[in-house]
Amino acid sequence: MRVLVLAVVGLIAASMAWAKGERSGVFDYYVMSLSWSPTWCAIEGDARQSPQCDADFGWVLHGLWPQYHRGWPSYCPTVERNPSRTMTNDMADIMGTSGLAWHQWNKHGVCSGLSAAQYYDLSRKAYGMVVRPEIFRRLDKAVTLPASVVEEAFLKANPQLEPDMITITCKDGRIQEARICLSKALEPVPCGRDVVRDCTATDALFDPIR
Repeated sequence: MRVLVLAVVGLIAASMAWAKGERSGVFDYYVMSLSWSPTWCAIEGDARQSPQCDADFGWVLHGLWPQYHRGWPSYCPTVERNPSRTMTNDMADIMGTSGLAWHQWNKHGVCSGLSAAQYYDLSRKAYGMVVRPEIFRRLDKAVTLPASVVEEAFLKANPQLEPDMITITCKDGRIQEARICLSKALEPVPCGRDVVRDCTATDALFDPIR
């Protein structure tokens, strides 16, 4: 009898854990987040001694996030297998580290309805479709600038984007990320209200590539 009770409790606990995430593959659009690597390194990466901060990364792919028009899913139950170490290592050239590639799959990729290989392929395709303004790679010293200047540079380099399809974020007084909203077919779309919140700083710090 005791064994039966423990088995039932185990099944209930498993079902509760399963219910924590939303249903995989059910979302409205993607947010592709491009992180300015020198900012991340200054705020977090250097303290972690991340290998990302020893390379000359500029805009790295933080992630491709399934999004609702309001809110977003995360940690969705999925029948897909987790990525192999080789798969996550292969994403480090655009994501900075294999650890980030794993984390993005574990939190966001599982909600895409895709296999790990498909999700990484789609992420790489999305990253390659957006022109990252070359001017930022030419900086030889830190500058302060309005966050709107970064958005304008992306819009100029990507005529397919409209102002409501991209947002620039800041953290600790620094330019942090460019977030671009894309359909499931990776076509630019307007961002939802909880995404399109531009940084309003007029003197955000922008560090050069090391």
